[in-house]
Amino acid sequence: MSRFSTGSYPAALSLVAVAALALTACSGAGSTTGSSSGGGKTLVVDTSFNLKTADPGREFEPTGQIVDKALYETLLTFEGNDVTKPIPGLASSYEQSADGRTLTLHLRAGAKFSDGSAVTADDVVFSLNRVIALKGNPSFLLDGVTVTKTDASTVTLVSAKSNPALPFILPNPALGIVNAKTVQAHGGSATASDAAEKYLNSASAGSGPYTLSSFNTNTQVVLTKNPKYNGAAKPTYDKIVIRNVQAPTQKLNVQRGDSQVALDLTSDQVKGLGGGLKVSSGASSDVIFLLLNQDTKVSSVTANAKFVEAVRKGIDYKGLLTLGGAGSVQPAGVIPSNFLGALPASQAAGRDLAGAKAALKASGIAKPSVTLGYPSDLTVDGLSLQTLAERIQAQLKEVGIDVTLAPAPTTTELDNYRNGKEQAGLWYWGPDYPDPSDYLVFLPGNLVGLRAGWKAGADNELTALGEKAATTIGDDTRKTQYEEIQTRLNAGGPFIPLMQPSRNTVSAASVTGIAYNPVWTIDVAALGSK
Repeated sequence: MSRFSTGSYPAALSLVAVAALALTACSGAGSTTGSSSGGGKTLVVDTSFNLKTADPGREFEPTGQIVDKALYETLLTFEGNDVTKPIPGLASSYEQSADGRTLTLHLRAGAKFSDGSAVTADDVVFSLNRVIALKGNPSFLLDGVTVTKTDASTVTLVSAKSNPALPFILPNPALGIVNAKTVQAHGGSATASDAAEKYLNSASAGSGPYTLSSFNTNTQVVLTKNPKYNGAAKPTYDKIVIRNVQAPTQKLNVQRGDSQVALDLTSDQVKGLGGGLKVSSGASSDVIFLLLNQDTKVSSVTANAKFVEAVRKGIDYKGLLTLGGAGSVQPAGVIPSNFLGALPASQAAGRDLAGAKAALKASGIAKPSVTLGYPSDLTVDGLSLQTLAERIQAQLKEVGIDVTLAPAPTTTELDNYRNGKEQAGLWYWGPDYPDPSDYLVFLPGNLVGLRAGWKAGADNELTALGEKAATTIGDDTRKTQYEEIQTRLNAGGPFIPLMQPSRNTVSAASVTGIAYNPVWTIDVAALGSK
């Protein structure tokens, strides 16, 4: 899941691997498809692998999240696609202190690991401290957090500063709770010298609805129902096979019944699908945006406030949505439409061609020209950034702005983006966790703000609003604060949110419970059958 656009953690290149994958699972998997004969009912899920490990302390890639969601329970979780409210997982309840620093979690009675042993507070402390100590891709999720055992069924997490986002972070499968004794017996420890990854790539040590039967980062992962699982909902399928398959072959497989779920089909690929197949389409939580560099040394044109206004008013947002496919939406701000703190759709920008031309004239720039950088080999939820860039170029030409397209391989353009060298850039932000605080990176002096040449001190009032929102407790107040931040960001910031492309899931008519979740894509253990 490590989000490509964050660039703040080692796995930020993970989606490059998705674009480069060429391996396709054999189509002769019919013997493992969803029948109830032989070894029981089996579900086959096809997806393009972005997978490095099944070790929850180290994984932070989309396919790893799917796998570990089924193998390991987390203290808190989300219901279906609703990420606005954490619900009980291994913790039956929790309380957060008034200052937002202390989170107390009470463990569910009777929870057991797959070997039949009880899940204890000691296992929770070991698991979370191990994530912190490994300093791997997901370690940042617990930055500044101290984990201690209060009593046999209670764990306390204390943050160095107010941390209202922590309940939204804990559902991440990378924070799955492992059997401490089992992991320690196979070289595991809550230190940097931990050596349990090899074992955890061959067998699971969790309390989730499934156990790990086989694991291969190039071909497939096989999960088997955990008979010791005692969560609220028992899994339907005896076995789940997750296969590494390119999108065109995914379509063929699901059409002929060799698989029951396909996760990576584009809007064009799902058009006209019949034969008893269901297509679930909806906006992803990936926000594609334009940035206009505010550093005059990079571009005096894009640093001009009236020029930014001209671009903002000159974009035909509805026209861009046609590229995103059915279910895509235009976010009103940088926070996705389905997250706490998102601006209402009524505040989304609209095209004002006359206003754009007037703003351009007021900028004092005659015949402005700007270079737009973007990764040439990257697609976002099936949408090519090349196609999007060409449409933006044509739209801004109508305003009187000459846009030179400068595509480059991801590895090259990513350096330009991270180092703030792009005059204009076309990128996207995928959530590290489903909380609005993850979007404070767009403020002056913060991670993405600096990539747009927007330095600390550029808007002190906006910075103060961000600092206040980051430590505020209470969803109603936080919602108002983040809406205010985005309203101000839209009015004077260098970022122009464009769209959340459609995310499509294709399944056999017999499969129930399909729900896209921005954290783990799909909960395979929650899928049913009719």
